[in-house]
Amino acid sequence: MKCFFNFFKNLYEDAKNIKEKDPAARNILTVILLYPGFHAMLFHRIAHFLYNKRLFFIARLISQGSRFLTGIEIHPGAKIGKKLMIDHGMGVVIGETAEIGDNCIIYHQVTLGGTGKEKVKRHPTIGNNVMIGCGSKVLGNINIGDHVKIGSNSVVLKNIPPNTTVVGIPGRMIEKNKEV
Repeated sequence: MKCFFNFFKNLYEDAKNIKEKDPAARNILTVILLYPGFHAMLFHRIAHFLYNKRLFFIARLISQGSRFLTGIEIHPGAKIGKKLMIDHGMGVVIGETAEIGDNCIIYHQVTLGGTGKEKVKRHPTIGNNVMIGCGSKVLGNINIGDHVKIGSNSVVLKNIPPNTTVVGIPGRMIEKNKEV
């Protein structure tokens, strides 16, 4: 029963977070009913639970249904922290071994992808409080530190230290962000 309560508590926190960060969000009910990023996270949390119970087919079925409805593809094996905001999420892809920390923002057309066919960790690990701009590709088993900002359409192939802004193809660090 406690697990069931925590599930809904976390979903409410996700919706509240989106309402606070998105100036277009009028209220939490609007987020819950109309925001595809919220819906994708709802389906992902269910699919991830089933994936961890080794019910792989049902988990993938739910994730593919979510992809069809939202345009956001999140593999059920991906580990996602609290308060992820997927804004204008169409075309977002999050791979099986990707890990995302708490309080992150991902914009449309972002890929957190792999670079090989190995059956090991092959997708990025994203720290806390990271912003990934639209169209960015973060590829491979790399680490993105806390408080990193990745500019739109950047391609990141190497580890990025905390408190850094990254832009370009390939992604290059342009400045250290001020401590938050």
